[in-house]
Amino acid sequence: MKAYILHEPTGPSGLRLTELPTPTPAATDVLLRVQALSVNPVDAKSTEGKAMYGHFKDEQPLILGWDVAGTVEAVGAEVTTLQPGDEVFGMINFPGHARAYAEYVAAPAAHLVRKPATTSTAEAAAATLAALTAWQALVTQANLQAGQRVLIHAAAGGVGHYAVQLAKHLGAYVIGTASAAKRDFALSLGADEVIDYQQQAFEQVLEPVDVVLDCLSGETQLRSLEVLKPGGTLVSILGLTPDTPTRAEQRGVTAKAMLVDSNQPGMQEVADLLASGALRSHVSLTVPFAELPRALEQILTGSTQGKVVITL
Repeated sequence: MKAYILHEPTGPSGLRLTELPTPTPAATDVLLRVQALSVNPVDAKSTEGKAMYGHFKDEQPLILGWDVAGTVEAVGAEVTTLQPGDEVFGMINFPGHARAYAEYVAAPAAHLVRKPATTSTAEAAAATLAALTAWQALVTQANLQAGQRVLIHAAAGGVGHYAVQLAKHLGAYVIGTASAAKRDFALSLGADEVIDYQQQAFEQVLEPVDVVLDCLSGETQLRSLEVLKPGGTLVSILGLTPDTPTRAEQRGVTAKAMLVDSNQPGMQEVADLLASGALRSHVSLTVPFAELPRALEQILTGSTQGKVVITL
């Protein structure tokens, strides 16, 4: 099979397309023929030696990637939930070494769910790490309820564009931050308000909110504490700044960091939302497998709207 090996952590240019043996699935794995991959900021940063790189930098061959969609080719001896021919998708082995940038992947059956018939393979691949992050942040961590007000930073990005849709589905009043160029897109996802962060300081114009989903960290995170109601919750997907815990305590709010984890029940929730039409993937760029590094270069610009998908 063809697969991308990260030879050195110098960014996307450090990836090399090579020939490797097709993996053999363990007893609880399936062999997946990959038809689409999704890439994320964590992928791009890992090619630079940051993010998840330290978790598996000594494992060879070092193959990045976690988001997959494709067809089950074979199943391990203990797998009963899937069978050859099933079309599936999921985020596998995160934050471990999933080896997804390949034509075939040995993936835990417990990290995959069946793809809805109405969802394309590319759209399913997109709705993996980013959509599961949005679900775990808003539902598991923040316990967002109908009627609450939620502020979602980077509302037009990978995680953000799913979070806006999910928050709206849950019955919340949704405010997003985005550039003027992405305002209409964020509104089309269901945002009730969009604040142009380049023109306005959101903390100066926003009424208090119950929940903040922080996809930016840094100063934005600290400023976000100012708009939380007493007892409100900030969930960051990028970690807390050193000053955040103290400031949160002073303001009587909760601030927590989260790292998404591979979780079949959560992926099934995402699949059900895709099937119902409550959630949709916006794929702004699709590139062939041979040009995967170009997709990561796009991610590193920080300006991606929705998701970037690689097709095989």
